[in-house]
Amino acid sequence: MFDDDNNKKDDKKKPPGGFNIPTFTWIAWIAIIGSIVALMLVKKSMTAPVGSTISEAAFLQKFDASLISHAVITYNPSVSGSPITISGKFFQTEKDGTLSKDGSGKPVEVPFVAPNVVLTPTMEDKLLPSDKIEISVPNPMLSEIGYQLLFFVGIGVLFWFFFIRQIKIAGKGALSFGRSKAKMLAKERNKTTFKDVAGIDEAIEEVSELVEFLKDPKKFQRLGGRIPKGVLMVGAPGTGKTLLAKAIAGEADASFFSISGSDFVEMFVGVGASRVRDMFEQARKNTPCLIFIDEIDAVGRSRGVGLGGGNDEREQTLNALLVEMDGFDTQEGIIIIAATNRADVLDPALLRPGRFDRRITVNLPDVRGREAILKVHARNVKLDPAVDLSVTARGTPGYSGAELANLLNEAALLAARTGKKSVGQVELEEARDKVRWGRERRSMAMTDENKKLTAWHEAGHALVNVLLEHTHPLHKVTIIPRGPSLGSTMSLPKEDVLNYRKKELLDTITMTMAGRIAEEIVSGDISTGAGGDIQQATNMARAMVCQYGMSDKLGMVQYVEDDEFFLGRDMMRRKTYSETTAQEIDAEVHNIINGCYNRAREIIYGNRDKLEMIAKALLEYETLDGTQVHEIVKLGKFTPPPPAPKVEPPSGAQAATPLPEALPKPTPPKLPGLGNPAPAAA
Repeated sequence: MFDDDNNKKDDKKKPPGGFNIPTFTWIAWIAIIGSIVALMLVKKSMTAPVGSTISEAAFLQKFDASLISHAVITYNPSVSGSPITISGKFFQTEKDGTLSKDGSGKPVEVPFVAPNVVLTPTMEDKLLPSDKIEISVPNPMLSEIGYQLLFFVGIGVLFWFFFIRQIKIAGKGALSFGRSKAKMLAKERNKTTFKDVAGIDEAIEEVSELVEFLKDPKKFQRLGGRIPKGVLMVGAPGTGKTLLAKAIAGEADASFFSISGSDFVEMFVGVGASRVRDMFEQARKNTPCLIFIDEIDAVGRSRGVGLGGGNDEREQTLNALLVEMDGFDTQEGIIIIAATNRADVLDPALLRPGRFDRRITVNLPDVRGREAILKVHARNVKLDPAVDLSVTARGTPGYSGAELANLLNEAALLAARTGKKSVGQVELEEARDKVRWGRERRSMAMTDENKKLTAWHEAGHALVNVLLEHTHPLHKVTIIPRGPSLGSTMSLPKEDVLNYRKKELLDTITMTMAGRIAEEIVSGDISTGAGGDIQQATNMARAMVCQYGMSDKLGMVQYVEDDEFFLGRDMMRRKTYSETTAQEIDAEVHNIINGCYNRAREIIYGNRDKLEMIAKALLEYETLDGTQVHEIVKLGKFTPPPPAPKVEPPSGAQAATPLPEALPKPTPPKLPGLGNPAPAAA
C-alpha cells in the first residue's frame, strides 16, 4: 500500500518477525488480570469471619462459663476430620468477673474467631446440644465449578491471545504482502523545483515538456500529440537523477510516488508482480502523478540470462511491469520516470517505444554547471565574503553534484572544527583534496627510511610531471599519508577533459613510471610502493591497444566487447580474437610501458640534482605546492614557504610529578608624584 508522508509519524515500523503486540494490548490484559485477582481477594476478605482471634482453650473456657452469646461451627466438607473454624460473639466481662454493660444496660458482645479447632467427639457431644451453637456446612460444588470454569476460561484466553489473534494478524499481513511499497510525496509537501537543480540544463529542457503536459494536457491533445509514457534517465551515480524527478513533480504540482527497483523483488514468486499492479492501481487514484522507479536495473535486467537460467520472481515482476505500461494511457496523467546507471543490462522490451519512449542522459556537470551546483548547495552554508566558488569549480573537474555537496559539507565541518566563524577558501581547498584523495593521516608512524623512500618516489613523479609537455599541471606533492597511499602527487587539469590524445596518455604513463626509478636511485633496490603505479600504467596501456586503436601494429581494431561486464550475459561469451592476437596485444602493452619507463629514466638521470632538491624539500616541509616545484625545476632554486604556526597539543603533568613552587608576586612600582600604589590583589 502507498505510504503518505503525512501519516509517517503515526505509522511506526514494526520489527520483523516474532509477536508484534502493541503496548496498549499489554496494558489492557494486565488490567484485566489485576482486576480478577483483586475481586478474588475482596471476595475472600468479605467471606472471611471478622473478629478477635482466640484459642481453642479460651473458647471452651468461655463456653463452660456461659459467656458465649452465639457461635457457628463451620465444617470443611472436602476433608473429613480437618480442623474447623468457630466464629461468633462472647460476653465481655470486667475484672471482677461481672458482665460488662453498655449505656442501655445490655451486655457488651465481642466478635471472635477460633481457627484451627480440632473437634473431638467428646467436644461435639458437649457443644452441639447447646442452642447457642449452630452448624454450617458449605456446598463445595459451586466453588469447584467456579474454579474449574475460571481455569478453562483462562486457558482459552491465553490460547486466543497468543495463537488465534496472531494468526489473524498474520492473515492480514499476508493479504497486504503483495501491496506496493512505493512512498507517496504529496503535492503540498514537495517543495523541490527546477531552481534546486543545477548543472544539467539540457536534461531540464527535455523534461520541461512533461511539466507542461501535467499542467495543461489539452495543449498537446488538441494537436493529436501524446506525451511519452516513460522517461529513462541514464547517468553516473550522484548526477541528480532523483532530484530532477522530484523537481518535475514539484513544478507540475503533481503527486510523486518513489520506489526502488529492489522493492519489487521478493523470495516468493508473484509478490513483485502483485506490487506492480497495486502501484499502478494506486497511481490511477492520485492522477496527475509521477511514478519514479530508482535503480530499475534491479528488476528490469534482461530475461533468460544468468547462471543456471533466469530468476523467476524477477522475470514475473518485469512481465507485470511491461503489461502495466502497455495497459495505461498518458491521457490518464500518469508518467513513469526510471533511473539507472546500467542501461546496458536492461531488457530490450523495456526500452522499446511505447514503454520508455524517451531516454535522457544526465551527464557530469561542466565548469559552469559545477559553479551553479556549488551556489545551490551554498545557500545554507555560511561562506566567507572572499570565497570565490568559480575557483573551486575549476579545481573540481569530473565531480558529480553529490560530490560537490559533500565537498561543501566537509568544508563546513572543517571550519567548525577549527573554531572559525565562516567557511573560507582554505577550507574548500582542503575539503576538495580530502574528497578526491582522502584525508591526511598525520598520526601514522613512519620510519625515517620510509619517509626518505616516499620523498624520492614522489619527487620523481613531480619532476617528470613538470618536465613533460602533455601532462596535467602539478597541483601539490606531499609525503603526508593520505587515504591508502603513503604520499601523493596531485595534478589537476586546466579544464574539463572530454577526450585524451595519444601523447597525453604516453606522458601520463611516463610520469607514472618515474616514482619507481627515483626510488631505485636512492636505495639501490625496489619496493612495493609502486604497485598502484604499475596497475594504473598497465590498464592505460591496454586500453590504448584494445579500445582506442593507438597501436601501429594492431591497428584500429577493438579487442574488447564492452567496458561493462554483465555476468549472466558475458561470462560464457567467447573472445573475438585468437591466442596469437592475444600474445601480440600483451607484447604491445609491454612495449608501451617499457618505452615510457626508459624515457622516464633518461629524464630523471638528466635532472638528478633537481630531483634531489625536491626530495630534500619534501623531507623538510612535507608538502610542496606546484609553483614551488616549478621553481626548482625551471630556476634551480627553492623559496621556503613561510613557517606555519605550530600548535602543540595540550598535555598534562605525569603522575607523581611535583608541582612547581609558586613564584612571588612582583612588587608594584612606585609612581612619582602619586604616592604609593594600591597593593596587588590576591
